Amino acid sequence: MIRVEHRESLAYALSEAAELEHGLMCCYLYAAFSIGKRCEQRYPAAHAAAIASWRAEIMDVARDEMVHLALVSNLLNAIGAAPHLQRPNFPVSAGYHPAGIRVSLAPFSLATVQHFVYLERPDDVIEREGSGFAGRVYARPGHLGRLVPSGQDYETLGDLYRWIRDGFAHLVELLGERGVFCGDPGLQVTSATLGLPAITEVVDLASATRAIDTIVTQGEGAPRCPGHSHYSRFSAIRRELEQILAEYPGFAPAANVAHNPVMRRPAMPDGLTWIDAEPAASVLDVANAIYAFTLRSLGVLHSPVAIDHGVRALAVEATTAGMRALTPIAELLTELPGSTSDLAVRAGMTFTMSRSLHPLPEPRAALRALYEGVSSVAGGIRAHVVPLDASQHASAARLDALADRLLRASERAPSVTMAVPASVADLPAPPRAPAAYTPGAIEEARGDKLVLRFEAKRCIHSRHCVLGAPRVFLANVQGPWLYPDEMHVEALAHIAQMCPSGAITYQRLDGGPEEPVPDVNELRLRENGPYAVHADVELEGHGSLLRATLCRCGASQNKPFCDGSHNKAQFSATGEPATRDSTPLAARGGRLEIRPQPDGPLAVTGNLEICAGTGRTVDRITSARLCRCGGSATKPFCDGTHARIGFRST
Repeated sequence: MIRVEHRESLAYALSEAAELEHGLMCCYLYAAFSIGKRCEQRYPAAHAAAIASWRAEIMDVARDEMVHLALVSNLLNAIGAAPHLQRPNFPVSAGYHPAGIRVSLAPFSLATVQHFVYLERPDDVIEREGSGFAGRVYARPGHLGRLVPSGQDYETLGDLYRWIRDGFAHLVELLGERGVFCGDPGLQVTSATLGLPAITEVVDLASATRAIDTIVTQGEGAPRCPGHSHYSRFSAIRRELEQILAEYPGFAPAANVAHNPVMRRPAMPDGLTWIDAEPAASVLDVANAIYAFTLRSLGVLHSPVAIDHGVRALAVEATTAGMRALTPIAELLTELPGSTSDLAVRAGMTFTMSRSLHPLPEPRAALRALYEGVSSVAGGIRAHVVPLDASQHASAARLDALADRLLRASERAPSVTMAVPASVADLPAPPRAPAAYTPGAIEEARGDKLVLRFEAKRCIHSRHCVLGAPRVFLANVQGPWLYPDEMHVEALAHIAQMCPSGAITYQRLDGGPEEPVPDVNELRLRENGPYAVHADVELEGHGSLLRATLCRCGASQNKPFCDGSHNKAQFSATGEPATRDSTPLAARGGRLEIRPQPDGPLAVTGNLEICAGTGRTVDRITSARLCRCGGSATKPFCDGTHARIGFRST
């Protein structure tokens, strides 16, 4: 039985709870990664749908564990302790947790799901442990009156939280509410901060009790097993899996994915799988680096460094970016041979902890550490992941853009010991002038690694440039305004590719890749606005293009391009027309020819997917005539109205 006698023992119990929430989150993620999207392709539609549903459900439970970890961090901050993001590496050794709580990495299977059911069981429900998960029996007895806390026994996670709740109440009786809740309220993180539901601030006994009750009723020991508790959700997965196995006994979507993978050669290898086969070992290194970066970002978010709103926003963005980048790489790992001693075994994410994962004391160093971490990750993705999955080049570019913002923020942040007035310390360094600048219809700025070009007549002011790279694209200035050396070249290339009109283009000088031809030719319908084309285009009279916004209101003075005249003309045309019946194209890319007809429509030939502004497919065509007079009743297609209204294209 857990006894909370003083603040130190309460902080100890909360730290153990944090380790369990953190560890369970990793276990659930591992099981979900083992049945990633590629796994579905090996099964018929019904089984693939079940796999996708299970993966989504387990990922959602893992997000709940992230919520629980954030709530426990709030509880720790509230009592003046520090959030606890450390945990032992997997598999957790016997004795570290109570004998009935086994925390290890296992792929999706009936035994693994039963293990999850057992861990999340309510206090009043009897469940057996999953096959192969039960460990040896031992006790962790507590001792009354000890000044130094130690591990104690509890049957379920609900027991742990009930005793923590009682401990809060006991300390309030001893020290008073103000004495217990002495932490800075500014350190509290909420759903509005992190973007996850049910994260509430903890400032007194009532809010602490609510936070604990949220954790318990969501899953761990929910007394009446509400239908959406973790226990109920895993029980539902178990039933569905048992039904499939009854009909197909050999069904094993995560077969051969490693149990208890480790990144380093283990001194005692029994029960462990050393991931040493290439390229899996290098991809695993990248995945663990992303995980470490995400944890460090989360640590910054919960620390005094993030009381500054700008730092807090960057820490949230970094945490989210890390989580988003990890999933496809962790799923890729489960498709790669993992061990040179057994090539049938597939690799898996190890969630290896870093010894250096400690709170960072001041803003400049914290932001610099995050910058260096994410820069390394982006380089690792390009070196080791992109050769296996080219789509991850976009992920690396997004992380480069984040790295650039972190670096600039670190340069602006004052050191704790700096005796420099804020007005001076906050001044940004002046931008580095380009090596050469050429004005004209197409402005050109030559940097060290890239030539940046801007064609003003094609700009529709989508503002991706000035918002995403404000030190490269200086808004509202006279004279030169393009500074390509102010951003990492990969991140700047990514920003340029976001320009829908094609007004911004670039040429690499460092041997890096030029803008890739899209795999899918796409035309998006902008609400009351132009056609946004992203394709391998041959536009008659204008040559080869990859991006363009083409007028469909009929009013542009720069036809066939949009010049924003649709706003003045109050042009009205939905960006969300109804989906038309169409057959998937045999090929989705290739050369797309667009020929503006004199005083008529745009004649389009080639593979093209016409999409709503939200991305929904409206039609798939290989040839079409698209309205550009603004008058068709069958937009986006021409119905001959241009002839009746006397449309002129020049």
